[in-house]
Amino acid sequence: MLKSARDMDRMRKAGLYVWHALYIAGQLAQPGITTAEINRRVEQFFEDHHVIPLFKGVPGKVPFPAACCISINEQVVHGIPGDRILKEGDIVSIDIGSKILDPGSKNSGWCGDAARTFAVGKISAEQQRLMDVTEGMLQIAIQEMPKAEYWSTVAKKMQTLAHKNGFSVIERLVGHGVGREMHENPQVPNYFNQQMTNADFKLVPGLVIAVEPMVNAGSKKIRTLADHWTIVTEDRKMSAHFEHTLALTAAGVRVLTGAPESESEKIDVSSYVA
Repeated sequence: MLKSARDMDRMRKAGLYVWHALYIAGQLAQPGITTAEINRRVEQFFEDHHVIPLFKGVPGKVPFPAACCISINEQVVHGIPGDRILKEGDIVSIDIGSKILDPGSKNSGWCGDAARTFAVGKISAEQQRLMDVTEGMLQIAIQEMPKAEYWSTVAKKMQTLAHKNGFSVIERLVGHGVGREMHENPQVPNYFNQQMTNADFKLVPGLVIAVEPMVNAGSKKIRTLADHWTIVTEDRKMSAHFEHTLALTAAGVRVLTGAPESESEKIDVSSYVA
C-alpha cells in the first residue's frame, strides 16, 4: 500500500527512535561489553520513551527475546543478545525496529526499521572494505530509486558493486515493505536474476521499503543455528548488514531512519551511553 506524506511523517517519528537506538548501540559497541548489555540499554531507551520494540516477541519456534538483533562476525542477522563479550577486531551488525502507536490506540501505529554494522576497536582492511561495500549498496538504492522505473534496475547495480569487490550477496534474505506492520509487500531483494522477473515492482511516489543489503566475504550460503534465530554464513566468513527505511516521494528519497535533520528531531541519549 502506498503511503501519504502524513503517513511518512508518522513513520519518520518511529524512524528517529530507531536512529537514536542505533546510535546508543554503536556508542556501546566497544571491547568488553556483552551483547545483552547493549540490548538492555536500548530496551530502557524505548521503555522510557513509550516506544514499542518491534522485534521483541516476534513469533517463531521460540519468540524472539530482545529488542535488538545483534550479530557478530560470521553471524548475518537475527543474533540473540546474551553473555557474549565483544572483543577487539569484531564487526557487529545491529538491527532495530520500533513502532509508534497512534494516539488512543493500543496496537495501531507506524513502524521504522534499520540496521548498521559497527567496527569493534581496530579491524582489518578487508573487514572495513566489506562494511564499506555493503553500506555503499544501500547508498546506491538511495541515489538510484528516484531515477529508475523498476526495482530490478536498482538491485542489479547494488549486486554489481558487491560482485566487483569479490563479495557475495545473500539471496535467501531480502528487504520488505514497511508501514503499519514491520513486514509488508513488496519483498525487496538486493540482487536480480531472470527468475525474479515476475517479482519485480514499479518505483512510484508513496512507496516505503526497508532496503537491507546483507553481504558475505565468502559464499552466499547461510544456515540457522540451533537457537532457531541466529543465521550464520555456511563457510563462517564475515558478513555485514546495513538497512534504512526509505520513502520514495516526488522530490526523491526520504530516509525515514536517517539522522536528525533539526534540533527538534534530536533526543538526549547521554544517560544510555554513560
